Amino acid sequence: MNDIFLTIINILVFLAITFGLFMMQKKYVSFTKRVLLALLGGIVFGAVLQLIYGPNSEVVIQSNTWISIVGTAYVRLLKMIVIPLVFIAITGAIIKQTGKDLGKMAGIIILVLVLTTGIAALVGVGTASIFDLSAEGLQVGEDESQAADNLENRLGEFTAKPIPEQIVEIIPINPFYAMTGQGSSATLSVVVFAAFISIATLGLRRKKPESAEHFAKIISTLHDVVMRMVTLVLRLTPYGVLALMTRVVSTSNFSEIARLLKFVIASYVALIVMFIIHFVILAIFGLNPMTYLKKSASVLTFAFTSRTSAGAIPLNVETQTDKLGVSEGHANLSASLGSSIGQNGCAGIYPAMLAVMIAPTVGINPLAPAFLIKLVIVIALSSFGIAGVGGGATFAALIVLSTMGLPVGLVGLLIAIEPLIDMGRTAVNVSGSMLAGLVSSKVMNNIDIEKYNEKEHREEYTEEN
Repeated sequence: MNDIFLTIINILVFLAITFGLFMMQKKYVSFTKRVLLALLGGIVFGAVLQLIYGPNSEVVIQSNTWISIVGTAYVRLLKMIVIPLVFIAITGAIIKQTGKDLGKMAGIIILVLVLTTGIAALVGVGTASIFDLSAEGLQVGEDESQAADNLENRLGEFTAKPIPEQIVEIIPINPFYAMTGQGSSATLSVVVFAAFISIATLGLRRKKPESAEHFAKIISTLHDVVMRMVTLVLRLTPYGVLALMTRVVSTSNFSEIARLLKFVIASYVALIVMFIIHFVILAIFGLNPMTYLKKSASVLTFAFTSRTSAGAIPLNVETQTDKLGVSEGHANLSASLGSSIGQNGCAGIYPAMLAVMIAPTVGINPLAPAFLIKLVIVIALSSFGIAGVGGGATFAALIVLSTMGLPVGLVGLLIAIEPLIDMGRTAVNVSGSMLAGLVSSKVMNNIDIEKYNEKEHREEYTEEN
C-alpha cells in the first residue's frame, strides 16, 4: 500500500484520539485524568505503529513528522513563556518578601536540592551494586566510542572552567541576552537579575515609596498577563503529551533496549526509590505523600513525556501554587532553581551508576568509603555546572567520570537508550524541585495546608478559564 496513504491514515487516527481528548475536556473530565489518558493513548498508538511498520520505516518517520507538530509546538510554547514567567513571578514574589525571608528561602531551597542530589547519588551507587552492574561485559563499538569522544570534546568548554568561575558566570553581564534563553545558565541568570531588581525595589520603598509602589503595580499587572498565558498553554498539555509519547514509543529501538535491559531496569528501580525518598521527606515534614502524588501527577507525566525540566516550569509553578498550597515565592524559585541545580535523576543517580559500573575496570573498589565520599561531593558540586545544557545527564556523567579519573567510553554506548531512561530521570528532577518548594514553604510557615489537603474539584484548565 502507498506510504503516503498509510501516513494519512495514521494522522487521521491521531486526530481522532485528539478529538476524543477534546470532548473529555468539554465534559469536564479532570485535567489529570486527561493527561494520564493521553499518556496511555500515546503508548498504545506508538506501539501499534512500531509493530505494524517498524521504528525506522518511512511511514513511521513521515507520520511522526506531522504528529510532532503538536508535541514540538507545545514544548516550544512552554519554553516561550518560561523566561517571562521566571522573571515576572520571581520579581513579584520577592517584592512581597523581606530581605531576611528572601535569603532564608533561597538557602533552604538550594540546600534541599543539593542534599537530595547527594542522596540520589547514594541510591545510584546502591542500585548499581545490588544489580551487580559492570562495564566489563559491555562492548563499546566504533560508533559508540566516536560518540563518547565527540561528547568529551564538547565537554571541554565546561570542564575547562573551575566551579567558582561557573558560579560567577551565573551573574549576567547582559541580562537581556539571558532573557533570550541563550547560554548554559540562562534561567539562573534571569533569577539573579530578577532578584537584583526586587532587592533594589525593596530598598526604594524607604526613599521613594511612590516609585516602588508604582513599579510593584506594573509587575502585578504583568504577572496577571503572564499567568493567563500560562493557563492558555497548559490547556494543551493532554494533546502535547499524546504526541510526544506517540513519537517516543513508535521510534524506540527495542533491540538496543533489550541489549541493555538490565541497566534500564536498574535505572528505573533507582528512580522509583528516589521517588519513595521524596515521599518519606514529605511525610517527615507532615505532608501526605499520596496527596502530593495525586496532585502532581499531571506535571510529572508531562516531565516524563517531554524530557524537559525547564519546559515543565510553568506547570510546576501552577501545580505548587494552585494545588499544593505553596506560596508564589517558594514555588517560582524552587521550580526555576530546580531546573538547573541539584537534578536528582540526571545529575545524581545516573552519573553515580556509571561510576560504580566503570570503577572496577580500572582496579578501583566503588564501595570504598574514600571513593564514595569523593563521588558524592563531585556529583553535588557538578550539579551546578550543567545548567541548561542539552543532554544534561550525559554531560553530568562525563563531568563526574572525568573528574573521578574514569574512562568515558560507556557513555557513548548508553546514548542509544538515553531517551527511554531520560523520561524517568526528568520526572524525578521535577519532583525534586517541587519537594524543595514544599519543604522550604513548610519550614517558613508559608504553605496553605488546607489547600494542600483539600480534594481536587473540577479541573481549572477548561474553556471557562
